[in-house]
Formats: sequence, structure tokens, C-alpha cells
Amino acid sequence: MINVFHIVSGKTWGGAEQYAYDLVSRLRHDDRFYVEVVCKKNKTVLEQFRKLEVPVSILPLKGMTDLDSPMRFARQLRKGHNIVHVHTFHDAFLAVWARRVSENRNTTIIMTVHGIYHPRTNYLYRKIYNSIDHLIFTSELSRNEFIGSAPKLDVTKSCVIRDSVLPNPLLEDTQVPDLRQTLNIAPEQMLIMYHGKLSHDKGIDVLLKAITQLDPKTYRLVVMGEGSRKFTTEIKGFIVANQLVRNVTLMGFCDNITKFISQCDMGVLPSVAPEALGISNLEYMMQGKPHIGTSNGAQHEYVINGKNGILVTPGNQYELAAAIKMLIDEPQSRKAMGQQAHDDFNRELNYDNFYDKVTALYKNLRK
Repeated sequence: MINVFHIVSGKTWGGAEQYAYDLVSRLRHDDRFYVEVVCKKNKTVLEQFRKLEVPVSILPLKGMTDLDSPMRFARQLRKGHNIVHVHTFHDAFLAVWARRVSENRNTTIIMTVHGIYHPRTNYLYRKIYNSIDHLIFTSELSRNEFIGSAPKLDVTKSCVIRDSVLPNPLLEDTQVPDLRQTLNIAPEQMLIMYHGKLSHDKGIDVLLKAITQLDPKTYRLVVMGEGSRKFTTEIKGFIVANQLVRNVTLMGFCDNITKFISQCDMGVLPSVAPEALGISNLEYMMQGKPHIGTSNGAQHEYVINGKNGILVTPGNQYELAAAIKMLIDEPQSRKAMGQQAHDDFNRELNYDNFYDKVTALYKNLRK
């Protein structure tokens, strides 16, 4: 049996945390692995992982200046074949030191790179890169951006494994509100949905500007997610100033997002910053919903523009408005695009494919 430790040091719930959560939820039922989570004493993250009923160790995880965490974690690595799966370079530093202190050579360190990064080139980071046994990138774009800026990095120690979407099994029996009934959305209105962080990088402000160009009788926009107080206040001010109160609903953070997606007519994810993968896009594809994304990230690696989704120029409110209007006006196009997205997800992007690739890597890299 292989011991797998996921180190999750984030303070808030985001893509890396969901990635680890989904993996742990599958690993706990796999007889080939023993799985444990290491995280901070942070209520949001800690409570989510405790729902999985797996062992959770609490460490300070304060970064490279934290000498206590590696010493304590080393005790857990002294026996057996261990995989330490980290999600930040700070946590990779912790894992490298813990392995050295434990003196167990049967410990492998794997890192998933969540995002598009240019590597730091100072001595300390070069040592960390060389000490990590394998880097997983979630897209070719992410890998090329990183490897291309790190000429001394061994490219054979990296691979691309696209993340996927796994419905939360703990929420399958829970109920969510009927959005059309709760929000009094008319049958003829298209239910448009955005979910994700509320920030300029995610383009929610561009989306709000775009919908000012639409006929208000044709749509309702439901926004799910949280952001900084300042940015959220700015969004609310824009909604009021542009008389969008009856057409836009800010619902905040919502659990069980897949059941909300199943109710919408389309998703809009207008990221301005390049996405390393675009996991939210996959969530609409899994549900067979047409979605509009942007063309500046890895979305082009799995979205065929006009076939299983629409890609628009980031930051272009007029192009975004035209794409939304087209999907509103053409029900057959909506249906065909959603069906194609669903078929492509099941064939190439489903979670079983992702899980099989990750666990095969665990086994192949076992020392």
C-alpha cells in the first residue's frame, strides 16, 4: 500500500483545494492507497476535508521560514512508501525538508502547478525544483510557460494531466433552491449563470458591461461566488447605477454548484487573466450546458469555438454581448452546443481518465 499525503495550505477555498479534495475523496475508497491530508487550522478548509472522514493533520504551514512544520511532518514519513502531493512551491519546500529529516528514501514528492507561472531562478528555488520528483501541469500552456523559462529543469520530470470535475458525493442527496421559482424568472427569460471568484481577473465586470447591451426582457443573470469587499461593492454599485437590479442576482458562495448549473440555460466565464485550465468551463460541459469563455488561456485546448463552446476576446464587452445574444436567439444552437460539450467531456475530459493518470503516476514514481 502507498501512503499519500496531500498538503493543502490555502486560507480560502479555491481551485487547488477543490483539486485535492476531489482526489482525496476518490483515494479514500481505493485499496491501493492510504490517504491523509495536511492543512492549516483554518475553519473553511479544515471543515471541508473533515467531511471526507480521512485523517487530517494540522500544521502551521507558514512557508519557507517555518521550521516547525517540516520537523513534525517528518515523523509521518519515517516508514513505508510515501507520496507527498503538494500544490504550492512553499509546500514543496516543506516536503523536501521533511523527507530529508525523516531519512526515508522511499518518499516521492509530486507537485501540481495550479496556474500559469514563470519560475523563479534564485538558488533556493532551483534547489526546490530539482528536489521535486515530478511536476504535474494542468495544460500544455501552463507547462510550456514554466518549462520555457526554466532551461535547466529536467523536462522528463514533468507531464500534463488535465484536471476534471467530480460531483461532490456528499452533496448528492442535498437539495438546492429552484432558481426560476425562487427568483421569479419568467419562462421566456434565459437563465445565464456565472460562478467563480468575484474579481477583475475573472472578468465579472466585463460581463456586467456586456449585458447592459441586451434586452432586459430576454435574460436573468445569476452570479455565484465571493470576492473582496471593495470589488463586490463596486459591482453592486454598477448594478444599481445601470438599472440591472431586476436582471442580476448576486447569490454569494453556493455549495453543490453542479445542481445549480443543471438549472441554467448557459454559462458565461469571461476571464481576463489567462486560465491554466478553466475548471469552471468543464463544469458546464459536464452538465451539457453551452458556455462562453475567453481565448487567452488553456480553454482553446479543449473548447472548439462554435462547436462545444464559444471563445471570445478577453475584455471585449461587445463581442461577449454578441455571443450571449446569439445563444439567446438560437435555441437549436444552444442545444447542439450543449450536447457536443457533454459528449466531448465524457469522451476526453471525464474524472475517471484524470484519476487513472494520476494514480498511475503515483505507482510509477514510487521509490
